Amino acid sequence: MSEAVTTAAEEVPLRPPAPESGLFAVFKQRYVLKLLVRREISARYQGSFLGLLWSYINPLTQFFIYWFVIGVLFQLHRDVPNFPIHLFAGLILVHFFNETFNAGTRSIMRNKALVVKMAVPREMFPVATMLVSLYHVGPQVVVLLVACLFSGWSPDLVGVACLLLALLIIAAIGLSGALLFSAANVFFRDFGNIVNVLTNFVRFGVPMMYPYAIVHDRFGRFAEYYLLNPLADAVVLFQRAFWYPTLTDADHARLKAEGTQIMPDHLITHGVLALLACLVVLAFSQWVFTRLENKIPERL
Repeated sequence: MSEAVTTAAEEVPLRPPAPESGLFAVFKQRYVLKLLVRREISARYQGSFLGLLWSYINPLTQFFIYWFVIGVLFQLHRDVPNFPIHLFAGLILVHFFNETFNAGTRSIMRNKALVVKMAVPREMFPVATMLVSLYHVGPQVVVLLVACLFSGWSPDLVGVACLLLALLIIAAIGLSGALLFSAANVFFRDFGNIVNVLTNFVRFGVPMMYPYAIVHDRFGRFAEYYLLNPLADAVVLFQRAFWYPTLTDADHARLKAEGTQIMPDHLITHGVLALLACLVVLAFSQWVFTRLENKIPERL
């Protein structure tokens, strides 16, 4: 009798343990996350002659197009001091968000073999794409920093706080979108195309090609509603860290005489509130992802 029970038990195939879920579970498996990030970076530049240089070329190409068309051809920002730095600071964050959102949305489908076979939190794949996007921010910040140093930039504590807040806001809101849309993209491939459409509006919804001063002049006290957009908050914070310290005393005197408000009041407060709002959205995205993830292997 006991032998029959033992034989029957041996014939039952063992199922792989169900993976833990949630963002906290992702960082418990930091080693696997590190391998995924390395795999993503190496796969992106595999067979490429220029390799990592493409992370410089793409944003720099966009920068020169915007700078030439808006700053040189149309001369719309001849009154904005150090406009190229203003533009590039915004472009870095826009590129960080768009890359996180786009690549994160496709991360589950692109890694479907691993999703089905590996007992890891499925949130790990959108998180890995966000970290890869953050990795690409590094070279761009180096280029920006060199340009700022030549323009008289010097760091300050407020600027450092603004820099960290800006990166955290973009990471949180980008990962939120990646979690929501990566799960939805498994069920309906249209969501990948929807993301492409949405990211087209990002460049115009933040003070990148135009300064915040224009928003304040046109809308007055209603400019506060413009800052309800966390992406706009992050860009202004990033510009406070890099562009604002490059302004000379003469620039400040001229802009003050013109009644121009360069930066919004209580910028740090706006940034903290934006980050808290993004964390709430991230928690909601995690909840939706958890509700859908059990059906993901079936659809793959």
